Amino acid sequence: MVYRMEVTNGHNWDMTTTDTKFQAPAGGTGAELSLRALDGVKMVESGDNLTEIILAALDRSGIEPRTGDAVVLAQKIVSKAEARMVVLGDVEPSPRAVEIAAAAAKDARVVELILRESDEVLRVRPGIVIVAHRLGFVAANAGIDQSNIGNGEMDDKVLLLPIDPDATCRRIRAALRDRTGAEVAVVIIDSIGRAWRNGTVGTAIGVAGMAGLLDLRTRPDLFGRPLKTSELGLADELAAAASLIMGQADEGRPIVLARGLPYARREGSARELIRPRETDLFR
Repeated sequence: MVYRMEVTNGHNWDMTTTDTKFQAPAGGTGAELSLRALDGVKMVESGDNLTEIILAALDRSGIEPRTGDAVVLAQKIVSKAEARMVVLGDVEPSPRAVEIAAAAAKDARVVELILRESDEVLRVRPGIVIVAHRLGFVAANAGIDQSNIGNGEMDDKVLLLPIDPDATCRRIRAALRDRTGAEVAVVIIDSIGRAWRNGTVGTAIGVAGMAGLLDLRTRPDLFGRPLKTSELGLADELAAAASLIMGQADEGRPIVLARGLPYARREGSARELIRPRETDLFR
């Protein structure tokens, strides 16, 4: 499956700069972004080498990676490869987990894992526990999930988020560079809800090889007025676009290659996207 997005506003982008600022040379004829869900991705298991899986999927799809491409990975395959599956029968809930579970009408063992994965509990409502995840972002149930992990009828396992998604992206990026010679970005995404909006959206939880947050301040608008507050969640915008073709149910498309992404090349991270507590108006 291939999606293409064309931008015809007369801007183009410098793909080689290492500056953290957006670079938009004058003139140009437009830009095109293509998104390709890779073919034949195997069912990932604990201990699998994700670089080898990506390379095999690129080969099956008839694609050679190019410098400037971005490889977008669904969180679930990363967590599976990194052995983040937990059997609930092995979890002993704490008294606090039991108390919160009663208020949230949730399995106390799942709540115990939520607490272990979190720095702070922000809200508890029936069916949901909102927390500040140890990775910095706010998430429902600490991102712990039971879908698409092969539970069958037992429903006795859950999948946690990766330990350090940014580090995983850096490792895969380096491995792909060593194997192909191409300087590609790597992004790990998950579906996360947003304050004041219904529904989840693909969101970057790990980034390497591209800006997570892109500073557009001082760049002129169409009338020459310098932008004063504009910062673009670039990795999140890519995550949302890739999530559209990954799907959320039984599609089986956990790897997407993006080509033509308008970004300033530099090392980045998902940490750039975390709003500091002192400026978080929603807590």
